[in-house]
Amino acid sequence: MLRYLRTLSLALILLGFIVQPAWSQAGKSPVKAKNGMVSSVQELASEVGKDILMQGGNAVDAAIATAFALAVVHPAAGNIGGGGFLVYHGADGEVTAFNFREKAPLAATIDMMQNGDGSISQENRHYNLLSTGVPGTVAGLVKAHERLGSLPWALLVQPAVRLAEEGFPFTWDIMNWERGLLEKVETDPIYQSTIDAFLKPGGIPHEPGELLVQLDLAESLKRIRDHGHDGFYGGETARLMAEFMSEWGGLITQEDLAAYQAEEQAPIHGTYRGYDIYSMSPPSSGGVAVVTMLNILEGYNLSEMGHNSAAYLHVLTEAMRRAYADRAQFVGDPNFNPDMPVDWLISKEHAEDLRSTIDLTKASESDESLFNGNEPYESEETTHFSVVDEEGNTVSLTYTLEYGYGNSIVVDGAGFILNNEMGDFNPKQGLTDRTGTIGTDPNLVAPQKRMLSSMTPTIVAKDGKPLMAIGSPGGRTIINTALQVILNVIDHDMNIARAVEAPRIHHQWLPDVTSFERGYISADTEQKYRALGHELTFRGAQGSAMGIWIDWETGIKYGAADSRAYNSRAIGY
Repeated sequence: MLRYLRTLSLALILLGFIVQPAWSQAGKSPVKAKNGMVSSVQELASEVGKDILMQGGNAVDAAIATAFALAVVHPAAGNIGGGGFLVYHGADGEVTAFNFREKAPLAATIDMMQNGDGSISQENRHYNLLSTGVPGTVAGLVKAHERLGSLPWALLVQPAVRLAEEGFPFTWDIMNWERGLLEKVETDPIYQSTIDAFLKPGGIPHEPGELLVQLDLAESLKRIRDHGHDGFYGGETARLMAEFMSEWGGLITQEDLAAYQAEEQAPIHGTYRGYDIYSMSPPSSGGVAVVTMLNILEGYNLSEMGHNSAAYLHVLTEAMRRAYADRAQFVGDPNFNPDMPVDWLISKEHAEDLRSTIDLTKASESDESLFNGNEPYESEETTHFSVVDEEGNTVSLTYTLEYGYGNSIVVDGAGFILNNEMGDFNPKQGLTDRTGTIGTDPNLVAPQKRMLSSMTPTIVAKDGKPLMAIGSPGGRTIINTALQVILNVIDHDMNIARAVEAPRIHHQWLPDVTSFERGYISADTEQKYRALGHELTFRGAQGSAMGIWIDWETGIKYGAADSRAYNSRAIGY
């Protein structure tokens, strides 16, 4: 990697570019940069994105390069075998979004997540090849490039090819997963392809610092580099995937891959205290829920309540409770749910009605009988990154494999890990309980349907200019993480790094319990919060938000990479 960076810097000098110093950050003080900024979960990927900006690429170019680099250096969630969403706000005021969420295969059936006796099959939902949806990442990045990219496509993919081919230092956060593969392959030979892709010859695990070389992945990336969309959804890669699926009981065929298309669509738009909020529209539920909660909270003086006081946490919890109830009842893939009442859900009038049901002196009760269901489990292993270029064009992108490392199955000969996103569909129609199982119709399995998501790539703007890009991994906690970072900046006057680092809470309607990050709430606040009737539990880190703030008066970009992520870094120049 160091050789690549030195070579790139020399090439830039020879081409007449001025190599400018790069500034990086991880912690409570934001990094400042005049020209461009990338904030991601893996510093090597942030470096790749920054290099593309230095070569004259725009925010979309840098986002594409960062995404492909993460597919190499952050295999837990970076991917070409998964899917996600991109929200864009140009310095000229143009706003759009790209939906590259995975789809159910053509052979998918409504009851495929159940055993023969009607019980839910966790194996089918999360662990075998039935859990894999048709990947969307490559199609989404291609579509975004066709619409908004400026540099040649091959130039954007090549850094990822080089990282896969030459290797990068093996990191501590990959170690436990890699060693766990040896146990998996003892009981199921399907994992042999993963062993071949990630371990050293002879099935020997890597030690931190050793180079992780991924030659099969490099070849897959080369086909994408040279042939774009068709380099993944057709040709050799499609053949390898379809044959692997057929051999091991999966459903995805070459027909499924050839039929996949990403979609450009309008993001959700709301307002909050004079700011414009742009976030992802369905099949992501994130934008709807964030705007709903902001609309509810706009009726309270949150800054006067005080950050994370018991009164403040109470109204946050009640807003979360109501938005997640709406999410469960109404939101799904719009191509299969044309009558979703999105405009009503994000309206100020609906929020006023919801706010009127909040009692400031006691907690509400989450009762599943009030509607037809709750949401399914979503893994917290997703990844988000934010990009701003010299002009101020802004990208907020979240993508995922679902679980950390998806279902941990690598396509033999292709080198990439498959997603297990089919588990985000509701497993059984009509089955709802207080543990979080959902049975509502909008998110039941159907061929070529996109599963509901909580991913919430968001951009805050004012007067037609993007101000902040934010997002996070975290499954169903993603929405509440994005919400709290926004509130921290707007209501509590925090800089972007402090807003990202601040402690967070999560409530999702059912189960009716609020989680707090362990070690951050005082005994006094806990007592007052419980006295309002809330049940709470403590957890480890919630999410890992990656944010950027733009000061349009000075032109300075402020980057923040959440220290909750092991290798995160915001890098600007």
